[in-house]
Amino acid sequence: MPERQWRVPVSLPAAKLAGAALLVALALLFADGDPVRLALALLVAAALAAWAARDLLAPVRLALDAAGVTVISGFAGRRRLPWAAIEAVTVDRRPRLGLATETLEIDAGETLHIFGRYDLGDSPREVARTLRAARAAAGS
Repeated sequence: MPERQWRVPVSLPAAKLAGAALLVALALLFADGDPVRLALALLVAAALAAWAARDLLAPVRLALDAAGVTVISGFAGRRRLPWAAIEAVTVDRRPRLGLATETLEIDAGETLHIFGRYDLGDSPREVARTLRAARAAAGS
């Protein structure tokens, strides 16, 4: 079975970095010499840049092969889950702010791995379908 990967879309870390730069520019423009306002804006911009760095350091959030899946763990680590360790692959759909959001949930017993559309660069429903088919083909 060929390996398959799902990753953060390239545009997402670029947008986060652009947002951080815009936030710094606006803070410098509108801080009016207030160090608290400037420090708060710089802190939020740094957090946004760190979030973008994670997307750049570990863009692949989920990988599939015949033996199981590899998921992101922590800031940029990886964790291997063989098919036997995976209890369920589900899609949770919830209404939020007038829109329905979907998340892919991989239940591995003591751990639950949750991925959204922007983690996968694809529909969680489609990824779940692919994972279930691969799991069935592997005989688990």
